Amino acid sequence: MVKSVLSVNRQGFRDWAIQRVTAILMAVYSVVLIAYLLCNPGLSFAEWHGLFSQNWIKVATLLFILSIFYHAWIGVWTVITDYINCFVVRALLNSLILLMLIACFFWGVLILWSV
Repeated sequence: MVKSVLSVNRQGFRDWAIQRVTAILMAVYSVVLIAYLLCNPGLSFAEWHGLFSQNWIKVATLLFILSIFYHAWIGVWTVITDYINCFVVRALLNSLILLMLIACFFWGVLILWSV
């Protein structure tokens, strides 16, 4: 039986759906940012700073960072649960990876909102 990382009653469907939605959000953000970079070659620091000073790009980037967090957590949790049988090692790895992801999330938010 497949258990969900987010709840024990959904049997993995919620995790599957969240991974698909986050993948779409990350893809859309990446395509838009790449298109912007291709349409504006040779961006200066001032133009780059101006772009990320706008609230809509901050919100979009925050959604991108949050999507990476959830997508990575669900994927890593699934792999660790499938391949590591020792409960202590699995719990330790899950805890360390979750702490690392949380730290990276807050670091990204700090960098984003300091612009």
